[in-house]
Amino acid sequence: METIGSLIDKISINELKIYHMKEQIGRPDITDEQRGAFNCRMSILLMQREDLSTELQALYDDIFSGRKKLKLYRQLKMYNDKRFKD
Repeated sequence: METIGSLIDKISINELKIYHMKEQIGRPDITDEQRGAFNCRMSILLMQREDLSTELQALYDDIFSGRKKLKLYRQLKMYNDKRFKD
């Protein structure tokens, strides 16, 4: 199951890809073939952005309506804990 954090992480990565793809599309030194390939990839990235945003909104809706519950995970670190030192 996706979490809010994992979806936001995926959206952040997707936004970085979109940003850099725009840079590539705007380069004056690329061929029409390259520009076409970049535009095709951009279409896919924009579709992924929409899908991820829709999924995040659906998760928010489910959480705030009570259909899904957030699960709290506690940190169980053993380092720097004197009880676990030799």
